[in-house]
Amino acid sequence: MGTVRILRVYEEPEPGEYRVLVDRLWPRGVKKDSIDLWLKEIAPSTEVRKSFGHVAERFEAFERDYTQELTHNPEVQQLRELIEAHAKVVLLYGAKDSQQNQAAVLMAFLNKTS
Repeated sequence: MGTVRILRVYEEPEPGEYRVLVDRLWPRGVKKDSIDLWLKEIAPSTEVRKSFGHVAERFEAFERDYTQELTHNPEVQQLRELIEAHAKVVLLYGAKDSQQNQAAVLMAFLNKTS
């Protein structure tokens, strides 16, 4: 199994990392060739994303709701297969907050359910 980490999409990945964008929306100013795969369907639904709105006080509810969505999301299996197939995978996100974002929730979910 490969190693997995999260990184803001505007930061430089390490050499050899397979870059997976896990946002529903394409980040501004990012070129298509800087991403290996866009798994937009693994991102939180528009409803869950908008109810969070990157407000710290709403993160707990966001985490709960997004985790619930992930338990029924077939893209999770595709991501697990990618992690198995690549030595290094980086999950990219566009949010400014490095702690309270969907990639952090996704990573915690993958670690809990592996």
